Amino acid sequence: MKNLVILVSGSGTNLQRIIDTIDNGEIRNAKVSLVIADRECYGQERAKNHNIENILIPRGKNFSNELAEKIPQNTDLIVLAGFLSILKPEFCEKWNGKIINIHPALLPKFGGKGMWGHHVHNAVIEAKEKESGATVHFVTSGIDEGEAILQKSFEITEDDTPETVAEKVHLIEYEIYPIAINKVLNNIQR
Repeated sequence: MKNLVILVSGSGTNLQRIIDTIDNGEIRNAKVSLVIADRECYGQERAKNHNIENILIPRGKNFSNELAEKIPQNTDLIVLAGFLSILKPEFCEKWNGKIINIHPALLPKFGGKGMWGHHVHNAVIEAKEKESGATVHFVTSGIDEGEAILQKSFEITEDDTPETVAEKVHLIEYEIYPIAINKVLNNIQR
């Protein structure tokens, strides 16, 4: 069994999707061994509801050091699931190739500092983009600069708003994150 550590900051809907797809076999040969939150959030409750160990490490100066101490050495993959803290370069380098994130846009567009959640969707609409989507990528010391693992897009219509784009992106996230996790964990080439 491969060990996943999931980092969360919010409601944990992507965490729940990962748990469900492990249970239904979409993600093979894996278990969520630990959930770490950087603030009080419902993601912790989701972990408790599935008897998954979970830890709260409040954001602060020593956050990355405390996080580094809590990640078990037998971790096969660290998955950011709605995780809003920026990881220090040393942490990213130590776990190079073993940390992934999902971004609510088609990277390299609309990535980087400050580009999360509604900020991304507002920027996409303001730029009059013809499409948006989500990108699963490796985490590096550069924000949203890691190699893309999987991307999926949809066409933006004239009627779309930042809110409707967000809803469509979330559906794509639910679809592609388990596929990308399975691909990375089980060395599947596609």
